[in-house]
Amino acid sequence: MLNFNRARVLVVGDVMLDQYWSGDTGRISPEAPVPVVRVQQTQGRAGGAANVAMNAIALGAQRVGMIGLIGQDEAGDTLDQLLTSAGVMTHWVRDAQVPTVRKLRIVSRQQQLIRLDFEEAPNAHLAERVVMRVAEHLADYDVLVISDYAKGSLLHVADIIALARKMNKVVFVDPKGQDFSRYAGATLIKPNLSEFNAIVGKARTDDAIAQSGARLMAELGLSALLVTRSEAGMTLLQTDAAPLHIPTKAQEVFDVTGAGDTAMATLAVAYASGLSLPSAVRLANEASGIVVRKLGTSTVALAELEEAMHPVVVGGSVANSWDTLTSWVRKAQQSGERVVMTNGCFDILHPGHVRYLREAKALGDRLIVAVNSDASVKALKGETRPINTLSLRMEMLAALESVDWVVDFSEETPEALICQVKPDILVKGGDYLPEQIAGADCVWAHGGEVRVLNFWEGHSTTSIIERLQT
Repeated sequence: MLNFNRARVLVVGDVMLDQYWSGDTGRISPEAPVPVVRVQQTQGRAGGAANVAMNAIALGAQRVGMIGLIGQDEAGDTLDQLLTSAGVMTHWVRDAQVPTVRKLRIVSRQQQLIRLDFEEAPNAHLAERVVMRVAEHLADYDVLVISDYAKGSLLHVADIIALARKMNKVVFVDPKGQDFSRYAGATLIKPNLSEFNAIVGKARTDDAIAQSGARLMAELGLSALLVTRSEAGMTLLQTDAAPLHIPTKAQEVFDVTGAGDTAMATLAVAYASGLSLPSAVRLANEASGIVVRKLGTSTVALAELEEAMHPVVVGGSVANSWDTLTSWVRKAQQSGERVVMTNGCFDILHPGHVRYLREAKALGDRLIVAVNSDASVKALKGETRPINTLSLRMEMLAALESVDWVVDFSEETPEALICQVKPDILVKGGDYLPEQIAGADCVWAHGGEVRVLNFWEGHSTTSIIERLQT
């Protein structure tokens, strides 16, 4: 399993507040041929370099710091609250004369209609204060990430890099503009392909990128260069290794906003945790493939990254142990999914079972079915049961679209299993009171719900067996 709790990453750069105003569009304005959006929801997210910090903390880094320039305004307060509530250590340079950079997006039906930018360039004195802030705090971190959005807070980026080198700190840079000499001496820079081509000229093939990149690395004194290439993936160049070309993992691109921030955060956190640079780049590639399937500025959780690297959480899986099932459940819950659990014999699968399980699944995102062992079915139903063995019953349940995970238990009740798994919702069918359901107390104890669903009339395994015997 991935573990980034050793990582200590300091992010410095241009921060901004990404705002989203969303609502329905039902008519065209009589004043101009533009849609009218009835704003129903407003949301603020950390953008720019602040999004790098948010991604780093979401991945479970031990310590994440943020240095940036914000105003003495409501947007600055909101940005500070977003980061500090997530666990980021903020070391702001705040000034009343320069407003916090804002990007306001108007969204309807998950489509961005227009973006409005609010920004003013800071003076050189404020940029000098950013360097001073880095000098005050860099000793507490292992990797320095410089996230340049050309908003002015990194006017003295060369001084920041020189300071980091003097302290023997690793420096990763997300560059901007056409003067990469500003980043000379960094450990690694991460331009996208268009930025890279603007510096070295058109490089269309893997070999051309490798050759041009090697010259750029020598010119700037870099140890590594990572070129992100959109649908073509990433290319990692190192001074002491062959070029590494990694294909993209994105299955469906919904919104590329902040994908570079996610990649940089993952790269820095993974490397700070002790992974090799190639391994860290592979993780960064996975993470950017995840985030482009989300709307707006977003983060990637550690559980999402683990699932992408080792996809074990799949529909219809039969867990070979309670511990295996518990690990699947924790990954799902860490990704924000609600897990529903039910149990039973399910001896002869019939329409009543199918409808009941479909209703149970509708209560959440994942459905677990715990199945009585053959011995426990016999104890409950008599010597002639079960009709189908445990393996056959589990196989049939796993084949249902509504069922995600199947596990067996041999105890009289599934209480011990439920207490270990800790589902978000426990469901039982029949004429029960919630407090009569095995495992209910454990579910309530961690804030979960217990629901009772009605069985479908006219369907039961017992009635099927009785009809067969007549």
